[in-house]
Amino acid sequence: MARVSDGEPGRTDDYTTDDCTTATERADGADRANETPVVLVDGVSKRYESERQSVQALDDVRFTVETGEFVCLVGPSGCGKTTLLRAVAGLETPTNGAVVVDGERVEGPGTDRGMVFQEYGLFPWLTVQENVCFGLERQGMAREACDNRCYEMLDLVGLDGFADAYPKELSGGMKQRVAVARALAVDPEILLLDEPFGSVDARTRERLQNELLDIWRTTEKTTLFVTHEVDEAVVLGDRVLVMGADPGRVVETVDVDLPRPRSRTDEAFVAYTERVRSLIGGGTTDRF
Repeated sequence: MARVSDGEPGRTDDYTTDDCTTATERADGADRANETPVVLVDGVSKRYESERQSVQALDDVRFTVETGEFVCLVGPSGCGKTTLLRAVAGLETPTNGAVVVDGERVEGPGTDRGMVFQEYGLFPWLTVQENVCFGLERQGMAREACDNRCYEMLDLVGLDGFADAYPKELSGGMKQRVAVARALAVDPEILLLDEPFGSVDARTRERLQNELLDIWRTTEKTTLFVTHEVDEAVVLGDRVLVMGADPGRVVETVDVDLPRPRSRTDEAFVAYTERVRSLIGGGTTDRF
């Protein structure tokens, strides 16, 4: 049995695969108790300390994500959605608890998790092709194989013919497609997206949502998606994890039992969005 311990105070040590099963039962109930989740967030808390104040960003967050699922995180501003996603990515270290991917405790970033940021994160001095190949080259992939993988990913995201363009020559939606292509290029098991469509207009956002669902169906990637937009979460997700604030925590999981593609004017769709809004705390708009 694999056992991981880092010996740091305030951390959950001696983590085992049996712990994964126990935590899964606590987090998602008996219907998932016999499955091994690809992602397990088990009692994750995060506290930021400074000389002036102490901020509890997350408190005892628990959930699982199964292989191939599309799960959305939604909640009010400041509830710790991005902090939680960064913990899954290995970019933040929990103060307490653990993030486990495929039975192994996350101790840092890894190629099994691809991250797409809200602000694109493209290198402006590199071409589209060079941006997409960046991670592949760091892995030591041969140039020809790297280029072939790049062209495959650009075709997947609808940017065939833009390999030689620079980020400044692209629209916001195109830049985000490049970011998705770069994340997928290294063939991660899990795709993590932090409000990737937050800086584009509403029409472009809807188009990108549809394209992301096409990519998800094609690649079958396990996907964890952070958003402020309630309707976006219901359009995309198999499940919506609704977070509360002060401190950040999961207050309820909403299973979205609707066929795709989903219509925002459908009565059942509206009922789901109203349910999620009521859990967040009410309001008449999608953005909190």
